[in-house]
Amino acid sequence: MKKLYFVRHGESEANAKRLFAGRWDVPLTETGRSQANQAGKEAKSLDIDLIVSSPLKRASQTAEIIASEIGYPKDKIVYSDLFMERDYGSMQGQPWDGANVINFDTVLGAEKERALLKRATEGADFLKNMPKDNILFIGHGTNGRAVLRSLTKQEGEVELSIENEIPNGHPVRWI
Repeated sequence: MKKLYFVRHGESEANAKRLFAGRWDVPLTETGRSQANQAGKEAKSLDIDLIVSSPLKRASQTAEIIASEIGYPKDKIVYSDLFMERDYGSMQGQPWDGANVINFDTVLGAEKERALLKRATEGADFLKNMPKDNILFIGHGTNGRAVLRSLTKQEGEVELSIENEIPNGHPVRWI
C-alpha cells in the first residue's frame, strides 16, 4: 500500500520576517535547517524510497537535509514545478499577520485559485502515479494544502489563515 508523507519546508527567511514568500526563492534560516534535521530524524523510520520536492530553495534545502539524515541519495530527489508555492503576485514580500485571509483572485499578478487547484491536482496525480511505495513530499503551505485537498477531494477555498497553517519541518502521513 502506498504511503505519502508531507513535510512543509523548514522556516525560511520570509517566514521569520512574517512576509508572503510565494515564488520568492528565499533560503532556510538556522532554525529552518534545524527543523529539517529534526524532520529527517523523524523520517528515518518511514522507509522512504522516493523524495519529491518543490525546486524552490527553502524546499530543496529541506529535502537535501532530510535526504542526508535518512541516507537517501541527493541526486535521486525528484524536483517538480508542480509543487512550487503559489505565486502571490503583488503580495509577495508583503507582511503577513496570520489572520488575514486574502482572495488572491483579486491580487495583481497572483496565481488564481483555479490555476492553483489545477496544478495541485496534477501534482497529486503525479505523486499517486509514482512507482514507489513510501514517498516523502517536501513542499509549501498553500500548495501543500491544495495538494492535500486534491488527494482527499475536499471542497472549498484553500485557506491561508493561521488556524490552517501547516507547521514547518514535521513529517505528516497523508495517505
